[in-house]
Amino acid sequence: MAVEKVKTKSIAANREARHEYFVIEALECGISLVGTEVKSLREGKVNLKDSWVDVEDGELIVKGMHISPYDMGNIFNRDPVRPRKLLAHKKEIRHLAQQIKLQGYTLVPLSLYFKCGRVKMELGLCKGKKLYDKRATAADRSAKRDIDRALKNFGR
Repeated sequence: MAVEKVKTKSIAANREARHEYFVIEALECGISLVGTEVKSLREGKVNLKDSWVDVEDGELIVKGMHISPYDMGNIFNRDPVRPRKLLAHKKEIRHLAQQIKLQGYTLVPLSLYFKCGRVKMELGLCKGKKLYDKRATAADRSAKRDIDRALKNFGR
């Protein structure tokens, strides 16, 4: 029995989100776009840095995501920072809304990628880090780097 590998092509990643937040849970969902936005995404002209997700009327809406207008788009280009609807199951949306309301978490886009020709977004249910948490993760990363460097040079 052959196992098919799903091809994914990364478009953009929100690296700052993993620095600013603890990612409690991650969810893959689709995103509703128009044609010129997809063409602009294929060129990699997207910024996830200041984006967030709200739950409005039982729908996930991503706000603050900037997709630059397509150069050849003319009248078909849309507003670069318009709110865009995310596609997820109703049960998943209810669960996320509950976590936001009760636990005080936030929804942050972690990455954007193509999967089988469709644009997908990895959405993270996140809890904000304090300054001392950020320092601790930086210290852990530095210590791990030093250990790896020492182990590499040990055999020489």
